[in-house]
Amino acid sequence: MNINLTLFAQALAFAALIWIIATKIWPPLLAAIEERQKKIAEGLAAADNSQKALAQAQEKVDANLREARGKANEIIDQAHQRANQIVEQAKNDAIAEAERQKALALAEIDSSATRAREDLRRHVSALAVTGAERLLKREIDASAHKALLDELAAEI
Repeated sequence: MNINLTLFAQALAFAALIWIIATKIWPPLLAAIEERQKKIAEGLAAADNSQKALAQAQEKVDANLREARGKANEIIDQAHQRANQIVEQAKNDAIAEAERQKALALAEIDSSATRAREDLRRHVSALAVTGAERLLKREIDASAHKALLDELAAEI
């Protein structure tokens, strides 16, 4: 056995192996590695974009929430104002109704007092006629002396 020939055959086999690896195995392996690196880079970019989108969405949600709370507070304030207006209107209506009822009661009292005065005048004039009749011991005709009796009642 010749060491040179063995060494040369081993060198030739090694060179053939390097050539096969360089032409047949290495390019697909590099392509797979580059594709994997590309997918990883895309995944990282997508994750960054997702985080940015999430942050923007969160800001929008916060802004919408602040706006909704502001509107809710406005609606609550308007409801309080309307409730105060309704209460004030009810007070005013109650006061007006009380004044109206008071005026009706005063009118009724005045009417009753006037009727009582008229009844009292009639009774006094009847008593006066009866008293005068007794004094004179004769009957006085009330219909004949109506004007005189009305004048007497007006004076009383």
